[in-house]
Amino acid sequence: MSWRKIAGTIFAVVIVAGGIWGWSYYQKIRPFQLYLDPALVTENFRTSFDVFGGTTIKAPSSTLPFRRLDGITLPETFEYEGETYTVKSMLDDTFTTGFLVAVDDQIVLEDYYQGESADDKHIMFSVSKSFVSAMIGIAMNERKFDSIEDPITKYLPELTASGYNDVRIKDILQMSSGVYFNEDYSDPLSDVNQMGLTVATGGSLNKFVLSLKQKRTPGTYNNYVSVDTHVLGMLLAKVTGKSISAYLQEKIWQPLGMEFDAHWLTDGKNVEMAMGGLNVTLRDMARMGRLYLNGGNMNGTQIVPAQWVQASITPDAPHLMPGKGNPGSGNPNGYGYQWWTPIEPHGDFFAAGIYYQYIYIDPTTGVVIAKTSADQKFTDPKEPRKKDLQVAAFQAISTHVAAQMASGTALADD
Repeated sequence: MSWRKIAGTIFAVVIVAGGIWGWSYYQKIRPFQLYLDPALVTENFRTSFDVFGGTTIKAPSSTLPFRRLDGITLPETFEYEGETYTVKSMLDDTFTTGFLVAVDDQIVLEDYYQGESADDKHIMFSVSKSFVSAMIGIAMNERKFDSIEDPITKYLPELTASGYNDVRIKDILQMSSGVYFNEDYSDPLSDVNQMGLTVATGGSLNKFVLSLKQKRTPGTYNNYVSVDTHVLGMLLAKVTGKSISAYLQEKIWQPLGMEFDAHWLTDGKNVEMAMGGLNVTLRDMARMGRLYLNGGNMNGTQIVPAQWVQASITPDAPHLMPGKGNPGSGNPNGYGYQWWTPIEPHGDFFAAGIYYQYIYIDPTTGVVIAKTSADQKFTDPKEPRKKDLQVAAFQAISTHVAAQMASGTALADD
């Protein structure tokens, strides 16, 4: 055979092999691309486990009950930055799929939209982070590790070569690790989307973490870095010897009496996406809110240490404080251990996820609000962000509901 024929054969093989690889890669990333298609997010966000797979967190046989309370209404309007908005427009404009308002152990409103049902397990995105925080507090209380003042590399020495070398666990909890990470979901080349591609193509998030570099001095600037929570998940798995799903089931899901199973999406190595892969029903979101409303205690059982709950919702350094114009923060909201405080807090706090998932808790009124959404305009650069507007609505709802409760006009429906 002549060298020309040999070269031609090699070229043809390379082309075919490249085509096969390209098609295989396309097939892997296609579900990820379609997942955030604005026209498909409503259905996708309640069927994430069916598409991507993961682990299951089993509900117990005995459920923590909610009573029903009739006669409570929501306010028609609320104020935000000097403008008046309606609660209905807030729910509509954020493409709400589920909305629940509870006072202590009583549900006063529970509605579903866009085909959502009470048993749908909606992806939490970054609300997952607050569940991880609770588990970190439990693990420390059980002396699975010594202190959040320890460097993460004391327990995960493989991170020594990464941007997490010698970073305190506390700084990671407070989104102040100093690690560089681009969290822009509308930028296909951003770190957060590259992290998503890692999962879509069967890669390892633990390995992805090793590639990240340090940008700022840890503990000096509040920069929202989702992969920080994955590092916390790595810590949990290492010190407990269990997956975070197994630990969640044992320490929170079962003792809290959750009503439904939950799911946690995993990467190609069957490791949970700690920063945003938890899928939960609306009522079970509210049960988590009720737990934190009661300082981690439920019916006499201390599930999450009370001191940990308080520390988690209390910004304790200048760069973590709420308020617009904070030079040490990239966000106007306050931040604790994977929990937010509003721009103008009054003891209230919340967990939040992209596309507008929320657990809002107001200990001053006993109100808990759970919200799932699938905002089809979330990545539209012309669309204003609605996070703070929704929190303002929650604060108004909390005040309004508390006033009605005080008037004694509500009727229990057991």
